[in-house]
Amino acid sequence: MELRQVSVAYHGDIRILQELSLAVRAGKITGIIGPNGAGKSTALKTLYGLLRPIEGDVLIDGAVVTGLPPWRFIDRGIAMVPQNRSLFNELSVEDNLRLACWSFRRDRARVEAALERAYTQFPILKERRKQPAGAMSGGQQRFLELGRALALKPRVVLLDEPTAMIAPRLSTEIYEFIHGLPAQGITVVLVDQNVRQCVRIADHLYVLELGRNKVDGATADFAQDEQLRNLIAEWVDYRIDA
Repeated sequence: MELRQVSVAYHGDIRILQELSLAVRAGKITGIIGPNGAGKSTALKTLYGLLRPIEGDVLIDGAVVTGLPPWRFIDRGIAMVPQNRSLFNELSVEDNLRLACWSFRRDRARVEAALERAYTQFPILKERRKQPAGAMSGGQQRFLELGRALALKPRVVLLDEPTAMIAPRLSTEIYEFIHGLPAQGITVVLVDQNVRQCVRIADHLYVLELGRNKVDGATADFAQDEQLRNLIAEWVDYRIDA
């Protein structure tokens, strides 16, 4: 996936992204970091078709998909877990997972395989499958959202602040799970305020500032380059390491 010289505005004239370009590397974890208001979440929403650029293009596999509605991204193997909770709290855990299978709901074998995949990844979901999703803890709800996204066997998962407002112990489990996704053949784009954890698991980093790409490079380059290390330290010094 790629954003190419993309500008995005809210309310017509308030530009959040300004000619931003970034590329998602297949089989890797691409981290997007920066201060509040830098445009990180906006970039992710634009990648998923939730926001349409006023300039520039979104590409998948080299083809321009600018303006494609979000549900069409699912058909192309792209899944997203937003920062804010996206569950149906009154429905059971299993019904929330079944909703992820709506596009192939008549294929019973495929639906059951998708459910089993989620239960294998997150055994707690199987234990709680008959309980209302809203009765689970924040961390467990995030597991459900991850399980729902992975039920579709995506090629790419976009994650926006995956551990926001989640207890440190469960946050650690979530980051370890994300770290292991490329080994399952899943590419990850991670927007995160937890800079320490993002830097720890990402292969490539983009640092945004005021809607622009301030700098990007392989995480190893950030570790070796003093100037890049100091740039990261501007945020790391006051981030809580979960």
